[in-house]
Amino acid sequence: MHYYIYTKSSEAFVQKALAYISTKEIAVELVEMDALENLVLKEGDHLLVTGNVYNIKQVMAYAYVHEVSLGIVPLSEQKELMATFALSSNFEESIDKALKPCEKKIDLLYCDDTLVLQELVIGEVPPLDSFSSSMEKQSLWERTQVFFNIFKKVRHLSHTSFTMTTAKEKVLKFSAVGAVGVQYNNRTFASKLIAKYLKFNDARLSLVILSPSSIFQYMGYIFQSHILKRTPDSLPTSVGYIHSNYLKIEAQKKLTVTIDSERCMQTPIILETKSEGLRLSVGEAFWEKSSKVKEIKESVKVNHLPCDEELSTYLGKSIPLFTHAGKEQFAALFKNLREESQLNSTFMTLLILATMIATFGLYINSASVIIGAMILAPLMKPIVGVSMGILRQDSSLLLSGAKSIGIGVMAVVFSALIIALLLPLEQLTSEMNGRLSPTILDMFVAIISGVAAAYAKSNEKIIGSLAGVAIAVALVPPLAVSGIGLGWGEWAMFSSALLLFITNLVGIILAASLTFLVLGFSPIHVAKKGIFYALTLVAIVSVPLYISFIHMKREIGIQKRLTKFEATIGSKMVHLRGIELQGKELRCEVIASDILSKKEKVKLKKLIADEVGEELKVVVSFWYEL
Repeated sequence: MHYYIYTKSSEAFVQKALAYISTKEIAVELVEMDALENLVLKEGDHLLVTGNVYNIKQVMAYAYVHEVSLGIVPLSEQKELMATFALSSNFEESIDKALKPCEKKIDLLYCDDTLVLQELVIGEVPPLDSFSSSMEKQSLWERTQVFFNIFKKVRHLSHTSFTMTTAKEKVLKFSAVGAVGVQYNNRTFASKLIAKYLKFNDARLSLVILSPSSIFQYMGYIFQSHILKRTPDSLPTSVGYIHSNYLKIEAQKKLTVTIDSERCMQTPIILETKSEGLRLSVGEAFWEKSSKVKEIKESVKVNHLPCDEELSTYLGKSIPLFTHAGKEQFAALFKNLREESQLNSTFMTLLILATMIATFGLYINSASVIIGAMILAPLMKPIVGVSMGILRQDSSLLLSGAKSIGIGVMAVVFSALIIALLLPLEQLTSEMNGRLSPTILDMFVAIISGVAAAYAKSNEKIIGSLAGVAIAVALVPPLAVSGIGLGWGEWAMFSSALLLFITNLVGIILAASLTFLVLGFSPIHVAKKGIFYALTLVAIVSVPLYISFIHMKREIGIQKRLTKFEATIGSKMVHLRGIELQGKELRCEVIASDILSKKEKVKLKKLIADEVGEELKVVVSFWYEL
């Protein structure tokens, strides 16, 4: 016998459904929801239901207890329900599916004694508790508004300590803001994150845990999911999960538990899966997504979530804008930086050897030799130490690093000076010349390198990347050029190369300090003063660099215009090549179809001045086309 369970609110829909069922010659008896408990069922009976989620859950729990099959006839607006159980949105097809009893059984999720149909939410977990289908038809502007609304919510979240006990009596302790429990892939953002781990017939529930260590960290995931409409290939660092058939969940502070959008209890709670609990008529796509599980295993991924007591207390106040480093990570980095900022014989030996290699490399104009010197030079280490000293207002670390840098700089310049005095060569090579015209672009390179250096230093897995950073931003070569300039008595050469080194130095210090701040190695109120000093230094150094950049831009513009220069002077065709500009002096080659007279040369100079837009000293060599 088929019994159709309905509510007064869905009566019109049910009457329409009955009219269609009558064409199938299937006997169906209508039963109002209030009379469900009075229904006497026999083996082989089949239930149908139409109603809201609460009504459907009532009938599901009843069918589970009485071991009868059930079919759901969804209302047109119940899109999420259709997606979860692969039910058709077509009216007739959905009824046909609901009428046919299913022999396969699905798992059921219970929270204490309450059935969970779609999801269970502990605390606040925006947007993991919302359905991704809700934004499928939204415009970019609408999704952006949602993004900023979530940002406002995340700002007011705070952590609490959780203790969770699994079926295998494994006790898990960590800090989080909340969690989402699901049994099926229901197209919530939580289930999408763990879709590849989610099975529907493996007797396990799935708990997705939200534990952001910083707003910046978590909003990266929100940006992907809402603005770009992409699900990350790997689990975000702010999210963990547990798959088990039993979970006892306790929280340090009472958290509200919401089941299928209804707030009904508080922690502590017990989640449990009823394996193969209900014969529910679902779509074929539901079973296709759930391959048979050979062996049921408990799966846990929470080791990356905050569990340090100090960090948990810090996050319990509010989620910071940037990540806060853990006690162990902080202690390990500080110990390393203090050791590397010390002035010792190893540091000085490597630095002088690197200087000698770089200086000879500059003389022989060999880029590969100079790169070797960059890798060998240990000057980057105390600079990173100074960055942290400035950030944390740590005078001992700052002074130690500054002392190593100061003595190291003098040692490099003096070593290069001695080599320049001993070698009977005073020819400016292209490698030397390349370090005599620093611009604001060099500051950008230094800043990016500083970010890379601090990031590599804070992460033991990529510490070897510091060699690449040393190559990217030259520290010893410009100092060696300064020493050579002193040896040759060229003040302009000395000062220009020294400016490049200072540019690299202050750029790295600022960028490394900001990176350590973002990585959570200092609270903002402590870091403000040091960051201000670093920004001031960068601003001061940027003035001559910007002026140099303007000059470079002007020279490139002039070279570009003169490269296209062509003129007819008298009957002779003239164009230019090999254009070089040094201040107010222009050097180039003049290619002419015949020898120019003195008067024609004067005219050529005027044409060049008109093309450039200013008077220049013009030094040329003439070439004639035959």
